[in-house]
Amino acid sequence: MYESFFGLNEKPFSLLPDPDFLFLTKQHKLALTMLEYGMSSQAGFTVITGEIGAGKTTLIRKLLEKDDPTVTVGLLNNTMVADLRELLSWIAFSFGLDFEGKSHVELYNDFIHFLIEEYGEGRRCVMIIDEAQQLGVELLEQVRMLSNINSGKHLLIQFILVGQPELRDLLRVPELVQFAQRIAVDYHLKRLSEEETIEYITHRVSMAGGSPDLFDQQSCHLIWLYSKGIPRLINVLSDTALVYGFSEQRPRIDAELMQEVIKDKESGLAPVQDEISIEEIEKDLEVAKEQKKNNG
Repeated sequence: MYESFFGLNEKPFSLLPDPDFLFLTKQHKLALTMLEYGMSSQAGFTVITGEIGAGKTTLIRKLLEKDDPTVTVGLLNNTMVADLRELLSWIAFSFGLDFEGKSHVELYNDFIHFLIEEYGEGRRCVMIIDEAQQLGVELLEQVRMLSNINSGKHLLIQFILVGQPELRDLLRVPELVQFAQRIAVDYHLKRLSEEETIEYITHRVSMAGGSPDLFDQQSCHLIWLYSKGIPRLINVLSDTALVYGFSEQRPRIDAELMQEVIKDKESGLAPVQDEISIEEIEKDLEVAKEQKKNNG
């Protein structure tokens, strides 16, 4: 819609996880390194957590881009499961195994045979579970039991758990103390700083073929302020700003336009954040205007 107007080859702020647009801040680079270490080592459990929209799924997609013939990966996205049989069915599905009409005992037996066959062929199996906090205490304990499958000193299955901050709280409960002791790699993604937010916006615009100064510094400041540094919300605000800019035929996104976007978001169905007053927005706009005047 607005791509040609701004000289873009594609939308720079899609909400879909896209590893091609991944901006590796220091913490995202470290998280990716930790994931790679968890994949390559004999780590029983690797845990990566972060706020909703912090970029966890994009990191997983980036990790999976590395096609290693010695690793067989299963990816479980649906963690809204009721019991062990359903969990085993989804795990079987993620590894391409037959699961229709089988009891949890049959599923477990088939899974063990699959792991043994993969090990015999010189391949390691890694199970990635996204939104792992939804499993709850009982099913996480079942996951721990599955991790006990081994051949001598070699693990037949490794787990990478990805989830929201609630997962960290869950893994601290007394019932999961044995689970917590098995976690070899643990990293939590924090929100982006203002500097990282500016770099993030510039990176994504440049990756899409646009001018790196499409968003001025004051607009980036406001995006950071009202997104709280969460990449998904940064994308929402930035994409909406481009729509507004195209509608008003503005070649650059400035603070005044960004304030308009934020005001409309706050009065809409999905406000950017809670408890933002119109007075605060107008105050920030005046500050941004004054800074622009002084710089000009």
